[in-house]
Parts: sequence; C-alpha cells; structure tokens
Amino acid sequence: MMEWTYFWRLAGDVCRHCLCAPARSFEIPGQPVHHGNHCIWKQDCTTGEGAAEEGGSSDEESVPRFQAWLGCAADGHLVGDRDDSNLYISMKLKAAAEIGINANHIRLPETATEDEVLRRIVAVNENPAVHGLIVQLPLDSINPINTEKVTNAVAPEKDVDGLTSINAGKLSRGDLGDCFIPCTPNGCMELISQTGVSVMGKNAVVIGRSKIVGAPMHDLLLWNHATVTTCHSKTLDLAEQVGRADILVVGAGRAEMVKGEWVKEGAVVIDCGINHIPDSSKASGKRVVGDVQYPSAIERAGYITPVPGGVGPMTVAMLMKNTVESAKRFLQTYTPGKWSIEYTKKKPQEPQPSDAEISCSCQSKPIGELAREVDLFSEEVEPYGRSRAKIRLDALKRMEKQPDGKYVVVTGITSTPLGEGKHTTALGLAQALGAHLNINTFACVQEPSPGSFFGARGIAVGGGYSQIIPLEEVSLQPLGQHELISAASRVVMDTIKAHAHYESKLSEKALFDLLVPLRKGQRSVSPAQLNRLKKLGIEKSDPLTGTEIRCFVQLDIDPDIATDSGSLENEIMAILSLSSSEEEMQQRLAKIVVATNKSGDPVTTEDLNVSGPLAMLLKDALKPVLMQTVEGTPVFLHTSPLADIAQGSPSVLADKLALKMVGSKGFVVTVSGHGADIGLEKFFNIKCRYSGLRPDVVVIVATVRTLKMHGGAPPNLKQLERGCCHLKRQVENAQAFGLPVIVAVNKFSCDTDTELELVCGQARQAGAFDAVQCTNWSEGGAGALALAEAVQRAAKLPGQFRFLYDTQIPAADKLRTVAQKMYGAKDIALSPKSIEKLVLYTKQGFENLPVCIAKTHLSLSNDPMLKGVPTNFMLPITDIKANVGAGFLCCLTESTNTEMDDPMWPCFHGNNLHSDSK
Repeated sequence: MMEWTYFWRLAGDVCRHCLCAPARSFEIPGQPVHHGNHCIWKQDCTTGEGAAEEGGSSDEESVPRFQAWLGCAADGHLVGDRDDSNLYISMKLKAAAEIGINANHIRLPETATEDEVLRRIVAVNENPAVHGLIVQLPLDSINPINTEKVTNAVAPEKDVDGLTSINAGKLSRGDLGDCFIPCTPNGCMELISQTGVSVMGKNAVVIGRSKIVGAPMHDLLLWNHATVTTCHSKTLDLAEQVGRADILVVGAGRAEMVKGEWVKEGAVVIDCGINHIPDSSKASGKRVVGDVQYPSAIERAGYITPVPGGVGPMTVAMLMKNTVESAKRFLQTYTPGKWSIEYTKKKPQEPQPSDAEISCSCQSKPIGELAREVDLFSEEVEPYGRSRAKIRLDALKRMEKQPDGKYVVVTGITSTPLGEGKHTTALGLAQALGAHLNINTFACVQEPSPGSFFGARGIAVGGGYSQIIPLEEVSLQPLGQHELISAASRVVMDTIKAHAHYESKLSEKALFDLLVPLRKGQRSVSPAQLNRLKKLGIEKSDPLTGTEIRCFVQLDIDPDIATDSGSLENEIMAILSLSSSEEEMQQRLAKIVVATNKSGDPVTTEDLNVSGPLAMLLKDALKPVLMQTVEGTPVFLHTSPLADIAQGSPSVLADKLALKMVGSKGFVVTVSGHGADIGLEKFFNIKCRYSGLRPDVVVIVATVRTLKMHGGAPPNLKQLERGCCHLKRQVENAQAFGLPVIVAVNKFSCDTDTELELVCGQARQAGAFDAVQCTNWSEGGAGALALAEAVQRAAKLPGQFRFLYDTQIPAADKLRTVAQKMYGAKDIALSPKSIEKLVLYTKQGFENLPVCIAKTHLSLSNDPMLKGVPTNFMLPITDIKANVGAGFLCCLTESTNTEMDDPMWPCFHGNNLHSDSK
C-alpha cells in the first residue's frame, strides 16, 4: 500500500506541493521542483514564463507584465462572515500568492441581496484584468439568494471552479479541452495518475452525485475510458459495489460510511469527504474524518488519501492551474490596446438610395454588444432602446490613467447654406480608420438640435454611406437633453420672479426664514448659501445681525439687466458641453450671471440658491450617447451648443472619454461647427483651453461647388481657381494654431477630375500637409481611405499647438486679434453699448475670459453676401454678454443678413420618410 500526503506529513520526508510518499515522489503539472522538504510549483505567472527556464518561449512574452488574476469570492464576494468560508479562502489566497497569482477577495455584507451579488459578478466578468472568478459556497445572506443563478452568472471563460452549467455540459459530452473541469474531480484524477495506475478499462465506483464532486467525477472517469458506476447513500448493495471497484472515489458527506473491509485489495481510494465527529481527546471536542473508515481501509487499499491533507490541497492546486490556463487562453486572443470589434462593410448600391433607405437596410448591432466590443462595462452603460445608450461618467474615472489616442478635428471652409459635408467626411474618416485600417476609432459629433431635423441639409447626421444609424432615432427621437435644459431655464426664471416678488412683499426677517428655514432648532443652510455669505464677507451662518440678514436676502435685481430664457438655455448647453465632470458642471452652473443688481454687481444662480437643483436636474444630460455608423464604427453624440453664440462642437466629456477608450494608438475624430474662421477658432481658444486637450491634426473639408461660389460667376475653371484663395485663407487660419492641416475635397458626381486636381494642388500650394479627394458619401469608409492614411502620417508629426491669444490681455485686444487674424478685418468697431459692457465686466472681474464672436457663417466678414476673401472691412461689435458659467464673453456683431431672409425649404417634401424607414 502506498500512502499520499499533501500539505500534510505522516512520516518520513515528504513534499508539501506535490503528492509524495517516503520512498517516491510524483510530479504534478507545472513541473515541481524539490528543495529539501518543500516543493514549489514552477509557474512564473508574473512573467508568463511557465517553461521558459528550459529555454522555451511563451505566448505571454509579447504582453508586458503578464499576471494571472483570480477574483476570489465567497458567497458571491463573501456574503457574510462564515469561519469555514474564510478558512477556505485564506488557503486559496495563500496558494495564489506563493505562485505569483494576484488574488483578490471581495467581501459583501450578510445583508447583500441577490441583485448586488450578481452585479459584482458581472463587473468581474467584464474586467479583462481578471482571469478567474470563484464563488465560495454556501451563500450566507439574510436575503434569499438563488445559488444556481449566482453560480451560472460567472462567465464560463472565467469559471475556474468549473461549476457553471455550460462548463458542466461540455464536460458531460466529453469536450474536456474546451471547458474548465471542477477542481476537486480534476485533483482526484491527478492523484490517480500519480499512482501509475491506468484508468482505462478499470472498474470505477463514485459514491455521491453532487454537482461539485460526484457528477463531474463520473464524467471524467468515463471519458478516460473507465467503466463507471455511480452510487449514493440510498444504494442497496453499496458494499458489493465498493468491493468491485479498482478505483473508488467517495464524496457522499457522511462520516466513515465506507468500511475498510468493503474495499477491494489494492484499490485506489480517493476520499473527498470532510466530516466532524466527537473526540474527547481533542481540545475542540471533535476531529475531522473522511467518508472512508481510514484505519481499516489503509490495510487493504493500494493507495489512499488521508483526511485532512489529501484531496483538499490538491483542489486548491487545480484552482491555481485553471486560473493560469484561463490567463493563457485570454492571451491567445488578446492584443493590448485593441478592441475585439466586428465591422460591417456595406456594399454601395447604384443608383444610390436615400439616406433613410440606406439606414433602413443596415442592421445595427445591439448597443450592449457594441459597448462590450469597445471595452465598456455593462454597469457603465444605460441602454435607451436597442440602438442607443447613455454612458455613465464612471467609465471615464475608471480609465483616467490610460493614455489618450490621437485627436483629429474636422472643420470646413465658409460654406453655402447646404454645407460642405463636415459630418459626412468625419464619419467617413472614422469608418476608414476603424473598419478598413483596423484602428480603434471613435467619432464625436453634436446631437442634432430641435428644428434642424428637416433643414435643407437633410435629416441624417452625416449622409449616404457615412451616417449614424438608425436615422430616425438619431434625428427624430432625442434623448431629452433639450427638455432638461428648458426645464432648468424655467426653474431659474421662476426663481428670479419669485425672489423679486417676495423681496418686495415680505420683511427681511420673513424672507430670511423662507430662504433659511429652521429645522429642529437649526438653520438649514445650503452650500450655495454659505458661499453667498462668504462672498458678502460674512463668516457665519447663524445667528446673523439685522444688517447681515439684509445683505443676504436683498438681491436688488435691476430688471433692465436680467437675462432671458433663450440666452440662459444657450449658456446651460455650453456649460454641459464644456464640463469635464459633474463637479465642474455644478461649479459652472453656480457662476451663471442671471442679472445685475442696482449697484452694478452680478447676481448668480448661486446667489439665488438654485445651482444645486440645476445640477441635480442636468445630471443625466451630462452623459454622452453611444451610437454607431453604417459600418459599425462607434460614435458619441453629445450636446449641441450653437456655433455662433457658443463654441459649436461636441462635448468635452465625449471627446475625453473617446480618447481614453481608443488607447494610445487609436484615433478620435471630432467636428467643429461652421468654417475654420468661426468654429475652429472657438474650438481651440475656448474648448481646448478649458479641456486641456490638444488636437494632433486638422482636416478642412472643401467642395468644388462652394469654391466656385467664392470665385464668382460664371462658375468655370478660372473662377474655381480664383475661389481657391478662400481655401488658402482657411488653411492659414488653421495653421495659425501650429497643427498640420489636411484638405479633404468632398467629391460630388458633377465634379470633374480637372477641377478636383486643381483644388488639391491649390491646397498643397497653400501649405496643407496633404489634400485628398473623398467619396465616402457614396462609398463609405472605403471612399476616405486616402484621407485616413494622410491623417495617420500627419499625426506622427511633433505637436506645436498654440492659442491665438493670451486671455490676460484686454478683451478689446482679444476681439481685434480674432477679427484680424481669422477674418481678415482691418479692425473692430465697438458700439457705445459694447464699450459700456466691457467697462462693467472689467469691474465685475470677467475681462480675462476668452471671447466668442457671433457672426454669420456665410462669409469671413459680417456680411453674408461678401464671398471669397473680403479685406479692409471693419467688424462692428454691437453688444457683449458675459456667459460666466460657460466661461466666455459672447460678442455680437452687426450682420446684414439679406441672403437668409427667406425661410429654409424643408427636406421632407418628395420623401416618404415613414415608409423609407420601416
């Protein structure tokens, strides 16, 4: 008879990490190495060099700092505080530490609900840094928890305990190489193999039918070609069945139920039982025994496992082995920094269908699937139907230490009312980089504004085979952002009205009691009110003197200098777009100047004590919306600040999150409103100043049609060449910020090769890094491949980004700088009203804000009828508004808007949108 020991010593010199007898030793997988009375499992998980000491290579060598991770959970992340569960977990943690596996023990209180446990399991499932997850049973919660449901919630590829129904099913049908085998049965098989006894053809008896030991043990023996009989406590001829067993595995959970005399002479006996029986000789009054009567069985068995110290430690060893195997499988398909995403390359049809028909013909993947493909966790995604989801800001916090990708901003020349196709080009570029060049790529665009859906530019965001789908959801079914902003504006306006009313009707003490009510003898002072008191130089909140109360409650608003709801909504939208976090949004909301008092001091939302409710109301609107293009490229839609009286670009949050998600080798393509003279200037001087982001490449979109317009009539090749002076000016505008500029010529079917080559040549002469033709409207990403390759080359150049002006210079000088360097103006002409406003804002401390000039987007000048490159004109500044919360001075110009007096003809005439989108 040969006796085993594992983490246990019977007699003589034995090894602690492999099954050894006094006279011989047996190796377990992982190449044990003996050191005196100890043995280490030779698997270096930190470097992934399993057998590298023999001179071999490993799959993990390409991944720096590979380390297997084991998420160790008891009760689904230790629900409760059972002593036995804590003991088992401590053994697993110790074993993991000894071989270099980073094991983490997540605890939940005994009050944890099933839903809480499941959410934690899902979070670990989705974490690529964790390769194994175990649920330590039993579930010790005061709330009902379905053990089967919790166990099966573990992802099969991380189920290193092998207990999910999927792994059990694969084992049952013999797919041993495609599943994780439960650790105890797997350890039993390893013990049997170390005896040298062949399983093939032997009579094997398994006593017990549990899902953890008995049932999988039966399957393992069967698929290793033994003749297997499964018995249990109700088997009538149990002794007879045991007597025929060459291999006996017992896991019934009944103390010493198998008698020694039942055991066949020379049989291999594996005892999986752990039971406690009374023993007065022990300090605890009990001792641990197995399911086999060890003293008598040891006399007949050829090999037998002791209890304790036999199967248990081997079970832990198999858990470690499974974890390492899981990590290796993960690395076989894992490429650091690369998404596992499937794109859909749409074959264009001729003649080209409408945007609605194209959208209808494209089956968008479920938004949850897209979110997983771009490495978002399910707890970070809030689905809004099948094709859209809001992304929680927790995702950005999780990724804050990850490097940013390359940042590309798409702008245009001064366009016709029909536009240049900036969004179409941006989406085509993103599709080319993603679906065709296999680079992690995100597009970021503005959410469509209400009222713009049926304009002359069409209903789609983008167009043709470079649009966001489904069309009807992105354009016609908004997510409520504008409604929230309107509600926030009404709250502020109503608060102003109410405060003014009660300020005139009530005594100062009565108004103070309304503003700061007594609750249980204490004044309920909000953080906003504390800030107002500090601003007034009052360092206490209660009790206040009569003078202090008067200063606190009397806003004394000048009704002639109060804001209106439209201006307020525009500023709130700009705040959403420029905020990088909920905290920053609340700080910005608190700074909104809603009026001026009769002493000339600003009155803010914080003074009204309404900034907190505004932040709560707008919290949901701060989440970017995830959608996809025709080819499956991910897109963020978020915020829609106007490009004339605000910065006119997607939100800072959308860009920041996308840059983290694509990784250091990926690209984010974002869009600035209108032309380079307006939208790009504000993108850099306002958005980039506050976000801290620095773009790598500028893409300017141009069309032959618009350049002919800038060249004047008749629209021939000569006039086109003359119109290219406008393109040259816009290239210079973009180069003023120190970045490489690429011109993308958006090709129309009526454009000739000669015209297109002329424009590209003129762009290169103007100093563009490159100029390429784009056909992504009709060909999707394939039509923007040349642009994508040019962007890749340009992004490798060292960045020399610079702002156009220093915010510390006087506001008038900032206005003059923009007007002269971007528009080509001779100078600015400040009206008496704007001069008065500048004096007021200087007094109020707002002079150092960047400037936002609101002028027509149809000309470099303030006159939309002046095309090409107007010169020697004065830019009239008629009024200035301080958007302090958004962080800029909005400067209005005098525009002779004769061209736009006629209303825009809606696009839905001649289009059966309802039928096309079915």
